[in-house]
Amino acid sequence: MLRLIALTTVLSISSPTYAAAVQGEEQSDYRSVILIIGDGFDDQHVTMGRNYLAGHDGQLVLDGLPVRAAVQVQTVGKTAPWQYVADSANTATTLATGVTTHMGRVGTGTDDQDLVTVLQLASAAGFKTGIVSSSSITDATPASFVAHVSSRGCENPDIILGGELYGNEYEGCPQDATGNGGPGSIAEQILSSPVDVALGGGLKHFTVADPRTGRAVLDALDPSTVTAVTDRRALLSADSSGRLLGLFAEGHLPVRLQGTDGRVAEEPDTSMLNSLDWRLGSVTQPEPMDCVPNPDYGDTPSLALLTEVALARLSLNNDRGLFLMVESASIDKQSHKRNPCGSIGEIAQLEEVLAVALDHAESHPETLVIVTADHAQAAQIVPEPSLYAEIPVPIYSPGYVARVNMPDGGLMTINYATSSFPSEEHTGANVPLFANTTADGRITAFMRQREIYDAMAMFLGLLP
Repeated sequence: MLRLIALTTVLSISSPTYAAAVQGEEQSDYRSVILIIGDGFDDQHVTMGRNYLAGHDGQLVLDGLPVRAAVQVQTVGKTAPWQYVADSANTATTLATGVTTHMGRVGTGTDDQDLVTVLQLASAAGFKTGIVSSSSITDATPASFVAHVSSRGCENPDIILGGELYGNEYEGCPQDATGNGGPGSIAEQILSSPVDVALGGGLKHFTVADPRTGRAVLDALDPSTVTAVTDRRALLSADSSGRLLGLFAEGHLPVRLQGTDGRVAEEPDTSMLNSLDWRLGSVTQPEPMDCVPNPDYGDTPSLALLTEVALARLSLNNDRGLFLMVESASIDKQSHKRNPCGSIGEIAQLEEVLAVALDHAESHPETLVIVTADHAQAAQIVPEPSLYAEIPVPIYSPGYVARVNMPDGGLMTINYATSSFPSEEHTGANVPLFANTTADGRITAFMRQREIYDAMAMFLGLLP
């Protein structure tokens, strides 16, 4: 079992406990939602994580949750009623608002209207709120709970006006810029939002200057109301009063694991004869790799530690309850890079976060814990050796392949084959949902993604 890194001092309060409430029954005043999102955490990744972290005959912490669902992911098409593969912006917006929208939109509907999020409703109703992510906190998933822009790339006051993004010309969201009467970039909106705790990466988006004013987002920070920290020591010694902004990397947080010598999936090596006729010649599969610690991870605060800090602060002097969204972002980001070891390390982080959340739920019984994904991703577990290995022709898995040495001595082969581009693409399968017993009667066996919002908002009493 993975060992959790605990805070030396955990702030806690005693709160009323009540029997689980259902529609029509008396509800307690104190209740909380902890939503854990594994970005790209579909059933293939759940199985990859289980095989590696717990063994093929073992089980994850996740597997002990009693409430399960299959969740249909939906995206409104721009030229057709539906698109069948989503991105993180539109799916996180659906989870946060209950509205299905276009790809790339953050907290906005298809006609660019701003949508009120469950976090904003909870804050207005007196709940304490937080976002925690292993990505930049301006990235699509965390941003969708606190910000409203027409395009997920509008993370700071420079790029919102347009420019170059990922090597391409980017139009930005100039209508959302503060100079044009809009709410500002995602970083600006996070700072001005009611969120009590925001922890993750993304420092560069808070320090880049607005070309119109020459001021960075952090220049507007009021230290009397917001504490900003950038390392573990400052995080653990931060004043417990007021809001907390933690930015622990310039961009996304480094991942915990990588392949041997930084290897990722590779294309099998086909002989010249095989390239002429698939039945002839030979094919050499990539050498197996080990999953080893990523030296860049260093002293990066773990996602579990960030979650512990968030829950401790949000619980302090709180007789109302809380809403906390935690994202293990790089399950997806490492799958884009065809790096199964990177994804597995971030599944381990999600497991640790879940253990922290369940510990919190033990002492705060009216806590709804939900684990789900925003969309499916590219990795597939494929046979090793091939089911057709006895046929006397070269048989191999096309695309990019990583053969991972397992802790139990086995060999797990992961295939990535969605794109010839340097980055893999999302896929269109439904995603799983796991929840604790508090979800009984609130989660059905099959749900549309927008209905997760309904379940959370109703549980907190934010919807009739």
